[in-house]
Amino acid sequence: MSDIVNVAWKKYLLQLQLHPLRTKAITAAFLAGFSDGVAQKIAGAKRLQLRRILLFMLYGFAYSGPFGHFLHKLMDKIFRGKTGNETVAKKVILEQITSSPWNNFLFMMYYGLVIEGRSWSTVTNKVKKDYPAVQLTAWRFWPIVGWVNYQYIPLQFRVIFHSFVASCWAIFLNLKARSTLATIKKA
Repeated sequence: MSDIVNVAWKKYLLQLQLHPLRTKAITAAFLAGFSDGVAQKIAGAKRLQLRRILLFMLYGFAYSGPFGHFLHKLMDKIFRGKTGNETVAKKVILEQITSSPWNNFLFMMYYGLVIEGRSWSTVTNKVKKDYPAVQLTAWRFWPIVGWVNYQYIPLQFRVIFHSFVASCWAIFLNLKARSTLATIKKA
């Protein structure tokens, strides 16, 4: 079994080297779909909703994988040749004041409009209500992930590491969105 995993990992690394954007997009798609499947099961789904999983995979493939790829390339250019704790701190702060708010806002809008098919007014009202709490929670969690990512993870693996952690974060956001909708339906 370990030989199969070893061969698969080597093939994956080769694809990451030859086709970094495509490989990161596919990886993000897989992890996004997986995270939704896990979230559905945690929420008590008896049968997985394939359409939802595919829409999460679309989000990972079309947005989060490519966005992460270009974000980390940009960060590497902005801070080219600079190392040390101060540089890592600057990268984390820059990421947290730019991409973190945008990513959480976009995910919440996509989830409501595309995945759940809710109306614009329902989704915007929900985002207005829940976004501050989600973003504050993100600022408690993601700076630690960012620090580990910039301090210890090589550039070619940062999107993969981030996508893996983001799949866990997406489970949280997914469950948060579902719990809010359950509250709305009861009212």
